[in-house]
Amino acid sequence: MNTTLVLGAALFWLVAWAANEWLVRLRPSGPLTARAQSIAVPLLFGVTLLVIWEGFTRGFAVPSVLLPPPSAIWARLVSSVPTLWADFRQTFLKAVLAGYFLGCGLGFVVAILIDRSPFLQRGLLPLGNFVSALPIIGIAPIMVMWFGFDWQSKAAVVVVMTFFPMLVNTSAGLAAAGHMERDLMRTYASGYWQTLLKLRLPAAAPFIFNALKINSTLALIGAIVAEFFGTPIVGMGFRISTEVGRMNIDMVWAEIAVAALAGSLFYGVVALTERAVTFWHPSVRGG
Repeated sequence: MNTTLVLGAALFWLVAWAANEWLVRLRPSGPLTARAQSIAVPLLFGVTLLVIWEGFTRGFAVPSVLLPPPSAIWARLVSSVPTLWADFRQTFLKAVLAGYFLGCGLGFVVAILIDRSPFLQRGLLPLGNFVSALPIIGIAPIMVMWFGFDWQSKAAVVVVMTFFPMLVNTSAGLAAAGHMERDLMRTYASGYWQTLLKLRLPAAAPFIFNALKINSTLALIGAIVAEFFGTPIVGMGFRISTEVGRMNIDMVWAEIAVAALAGSLFYGVVALTERAVTFWHPSVRGG
């Protein structure tokens, strides 16, 4: 055991903890200071976790097969950029984005149709709750058999995973407009589509964006898991399953890091879009 590394990591943790305690107690003097404070606290916390991870894995000589240190994962990231980019393009840029937009778009359109039809509202929504509970490991092999081994089958899995969250949330959002507001629209002789566009869809916007944020993470998880059941020799899920068999755990963690970064950025883009579109909502104004 390397005592110096372990004690150094523990000391860094104590110093970083004290710095974070000091930061969270500061009273920001303006919006820029508040923004810098909100970024500095989680950033310092994340750096602390990496330092502890590095110090303890090297200090206790943890085998890299069990848990490689962050420096080894970073070295693998730097040396495997072409492979990681090819996997990212296959999984995210093809399967995830295609399935995400198709699944969310279909869920939104079907929610509008359900809103117009009481029969569909009573028959399809309960079915949607049932299908949304189906395990992905049961859906993925079927989609691979139907659509082949390329990215289309993974996109189909993503469509199934993202369709029903969008359907349920949009349906709930369309019912969120109050009766007084609907009565007011009727007094102005507004038809269904005018009421939908000017009242009900704006009221449903927080629900819709909530589904979009949920689906931004579900889509990536679904595509990666689906690649475990058959894929060309490229893709994040394929690389993870293959490198685990070869005991190249640093490459597995490199793929996980890329997936986590892509998922976080995707979620962040959706969240920023939500703030721009629903700036009038109390939850956004209060932030």
